Amino acid sequence: MAVDLDELRRLRRARDRMDREFAAELDVAGLARGAFMSAAHFSRRFRDAYGETPYAYLMTRRIERAKALLRAGAGVTAACHAVGCTSLGSFSASFTGLVGVTPSRYRELGAAEADGLSSCQAMRTTRPRRGRRAAAERPAESSSFGEARLAPAV
Repeated sequence: MAVDLDELRRLRRARDRMDREFAAELDVAGLARGAFMSAAHFSRRFRDAYGETPYAYLMTRRIERAKALLRAGAGVTAACHAVGCTSLGSFSASFTGLVGVTPSRYRELGAAEADGLSSCQAMRTTRPRRGRRAAAERPAESSSFGEARLAPAV
């Protein structure tokens, strides 16, 4: 498919909006309207351009910000609401799925993990990873049955 530079600009504006307004109530339909596309076409083209769905991208931004808040000492509920999530259960499930530990456990570990790093280094080293990149970056460990399994992400 030919690259449409105007379409890429509109997708980038939608992505930039998600970066700026991650705590707002954003939905795919609204983002698609802003990019002058249908929701289905927007989702397909966004995934083609950035490698993940708009919702996955937004949740990654929210989890990144929540991690920073938790490292700074915020409570789990406060971090959940500060990043625009309304359900603590859904937030915890998404956080655990992406980071590999619960938000409360991350809060306990987070300060020690980022201790001595500048804020930009801490953000880079603690950035959530999705899919194959996440699996490739975590070393394998042996279980008690001898088969290799991925080490939990921290």
